[in-house]
Amino acid sequence: MKKISIVASCYNEEENLNELYDRLKVQTDKYKDIYEFEFIFLDNGSTDKTADVLKQLAKKDKHVKVVINSRNFGYSRSSFYGITLVNTDAVFLTSSDLQDPPELLPDLIQKWEEGYEIVLLQKNESKENHLMFLLRKLYYTMLYKMADNGVVLARNCTGSGLIDKKIVDVLKKIDDPLPFYRGLLCEVGFRRAYVQFIQPVRKKGISAHSFYMLYDFGMLGIVKFSKMPLRFMTFLGFSISVLTFILSIFYFGWKLLHWDSFSLGIAPIIISLLFLGSVQLFCLGVLGEYIGAIYTRIDKKPLVIEKERINF
Repeated sequence: MKKISIVASCYNEEENLNELYDRLKVQTDKYKDIYEFEFIFLDNGSTDKTADVLKQLAKKDKHVKVVINSRNFGYSRSSFYGITLVNTDAVFLTSSDLQDPPELLPDLIQKWEEGYEIVLLQKNESKENHLMFLLRKLYYTMLYKMADNGVVLARNCTGSGLIDKKIVDVLKKIDDPLPFYRGLLCEVGFRRAYVQFIQPVRKKGISAHSFYMLYDFGMLGIVKFSKMPLRFMTFLGFSISVLTFILSIFYFGWKLLHWDSFSLGIAPIIISLLFLGSVQLFCLGVLGEYIGAIYTRIDKKPLVIEKERINF
């Protein structure tokens, strides 16, 4: 009998966890004669009663395993850590806010049984804010075109999906304290399929993903999988240098021809200084993002630090 692990990272999701478990249980019971399932929930230092709800679920069902982190290490790190804990035939990574419907599990399993090692949920539509959905779509399109080394990144994927044991074994060997999971799944290769769905809005609780967290996550994807911003800075610097040289020759010649009448004025000087200063600050910011990613990589800190384990 094959075994499948269901992994979900949680932060202040006390209102959603019981429903998430019940809806997952309905789906897993359909396969109770074919597969064995385990549930791994990771509490990411929640400040509400999430840990208590998880403990109650673990007490009710011995197939529910719980990891309580010592603090909030972020969704990406906690989810990736949950995957490294399993030793089963496949892993279904899902969100705990119910925006990735558990009812899609049968479709994921079907694709996996057809031979696809990676099956991702792909939202072709969303009931969330239209502007946010458009911005996410533009971001993943941009990242898709910027990716280096022939990596074909997935577009409009939530990160949830079913991955085979082969992929899990590869991910366990990756020593990265701040992984970009969606990109890693595309980088390792293997056959990939998608299950499309319309993403519902969050009905209970408040999302912990602030604008700063989304920006941080977006920059992580760029610096991990593309050197294009660095090359853009090089081209930008070269282009401005050429333009500046041409303008210098032009103004020098014009001054020689109209020595007494030609005056450059203060406005172009101020505009030029402000423009060059903003370009330099932009380039320093991009360099800082790459340096920060390098520092995090060599810092060798653990993905998460556990406070408690239940049913392992």
